[in-house]
Amino acid sequence: MYTCRALYHFARFDDPAALRGPLLQLCEANGITGSLLLAREGINGTIAGAVAGLDRVLAHIRALPGCNDIVWKDSPASEQPFRRMKVKLKKEIVTMGQPDVDPTAKVGHYVEPADWNELILSPDVAVIDTRNDYEVAIGTFRGAVDPETDSFRDFPAWWEANKDRFHNKRIAMFCTGGIRCEKSTNWLLQQGVDEVYHLKGGILKYLEEVPQDESTWEGECFVFDNRVSVGHGLKEGPHVLCHACRRPILPADMERPEYEHGVSCHHCVEETSEADKARFRERQKQIRLAEARGEQHLRSA
Repeated sequence: MYTCRALYHFARFDDPAALRGPLLQLCEANGITGSLLLAREGINGTIAGAVAGLDRVLAHIRALPGCNDIVWKDSPASEQPFRRMKVKLKKEIVTMGQPDVDPTAKVGHYVEPADWNELILSPDVAVIDTRNDYEVAIGTFRGAVDPETDSFRDFPAWWEANKDRFHNKRIAMFCTGGIRCEKSTNWLLQQGVDEVYHLKGGILKYLEEVPQDESTWEGECFVFDNRVSVGHGLKEGPHVLCHACRRPILPADMERPEYEHGVSCHHCVEETSEADKARFRERQKQIRLAEARGEQHLRSA
């Protein structure tokens, strides 16, 4: 059994590149795998391994400038959820593309999971899912608005085109772990929305704390690791990943004629050319050859 630790924190890092090497070295020395993003605005990511090693890494992160009060979310995984450890430098730890957004200045009202149902069932509240369309497709809160965005960058344009739908409404927003809502609620407040709320700890905290028989969540929650999805109690869900388009699919979808491992699924079969598919087949061939040699193919890492 492995432990997954999801974390993020907005803080000012004057030189994030200087933080990368020591953080990566510590993770590797403790057998930790996963992905962490560093930017001038802070840190974000999910790592996995033994709790003792995770605690050492967390202690290191808490010692970084402005990170002493970082929060995190642990969940179990029956198998290693990541193949290796990556620490990447980015312009943003969650990409919205709005340079004036500053979650350290002001965000919406945090709502505890225990209070979320009462809020979103109020007739004067509009509930908005800030995640990407493929995430929403496998699960969301009952009655939530799906912006049908391909990426978080699309959210501001969607709001501008749809804001009149939410006149005189209080806005409640949610995402997987809470990080997107730190930015989206700050941005909506800048746009003049008076009352903005967001789910504290995100969907993951809600699924952990709210009993299933009291839940307004329907489906599974997409997660960015080899578990693919989790449900109530953070139990691993049934989904697998199409390694061609990185969308979640069900085991039954692998029986469909559009499915070819690592090449296509029913979501993406019409999105790629025959040349693309030939390239994907060659990649799968090289992965199989590497596995036969007892090696890890770089593209599968």
